[in-house]
Amino acid sequence: MPRQPDVTLIQLRYFVTAATHLSMTKAAEELHIAQSAVSAAVSQLEHQIGTQLFIRHRARGLALTAAGEEMLRDTRRLLDHLDEVLDVASGHVDRIRGRVRLACFVTLGPFVLPRLIAELGKQHPDLQVDVIETEAHAMRAALRNGSAEVALTYDLGLGGGIETEMLAVAPPYVALARDHPLADSGGVELTQLADEPMVLLDLPESRDYFENMLLAAGVTPKIRYRSASYETVRGLVARGHGYSILNQRPASDGTYDGGKVAVVPIKGDAPGLPIVLARSAAVRMTARARAVTLAARAIFASMHTPPE
Repeated sequence: MPRQPDVTLIQLRYFVTAATHLSMTKAAEELHIAQSAVSAAVSQLEHQIGTQLFIRHRARGLALTAAGEEMLRDTRRLLDHLDEVLDVASGHVDRIRGRVRLACFVTLGPFVLPRLIAELGKQHPDLQVDVIETEAHAMRAALRNGSAEVALTYDLGLGGGIETEMLAVAPPYVALARDHPLADSGGVELTQLADEPMVLLDLPESRDYFENMLLAAGVTPKIRYRSASYETVRGLVARGHGYSILNQRPASDGTYDGGKVAVVPIKGDAPGLPIVLARSAAVRMTARARAVTLAARAIFASMHTPPE
């Protein structure tokens, strides 16, 4: 019977940290050890398993090989499970501690993350939340490769192999400059905007959602400006550069540069965006991910926004 590679937990943890940062230097900084120790551990791991895990570029740092990507995904799952096994063995089964990797849709984060992290800090002071803010395409990748254990996101193009739990539905609204003639109308039909310029929140999947909504109403959007920044879109709208369609509403109608945005409901049938918790169906949920799930459920339940 062939002898199994004699790898250590230290080698695996150092590999995961280096792969997360794609840098030996940054891994060493996080681990508070010398860079040479990280490099040596990773090199020994590669030698023992007989596979190259990284492509090393002097100027650009590290890149994972195909084998390295697979190793990273599986090693993260192994270490997550091991941490839980050790907690049970040490009698800390009811104590949630360690790190949890949470992905959050970039435009949803400012409205939910501060409160969610604060609640988790109160309930589980030994739990560290590592946040990845990203858009739909990268969200799928993060869940599938193990970069994130759980995601708080809109249900936009997550694809197969991802389990979701709906928390709420975010209805769309039209954002207008405060002095726009329709700002105080109490409601607007999308056809009323057919001849007006649009400022589009231009993120993958999101742009399709907004454009398809307008096309379904018989409106071909006249896009004047595009931005991947939620606040840039609001700022352009406030200064009269066009209307926009958004889903999350800030507590204040002010913009960064002192402008004002009017929030106007959409008349007629305009589909809302489901807000979901998502996770890989192939991965066993850890106690840490479960703690995030329970806290998120409680927050959205307190907002009184039932799923539609």
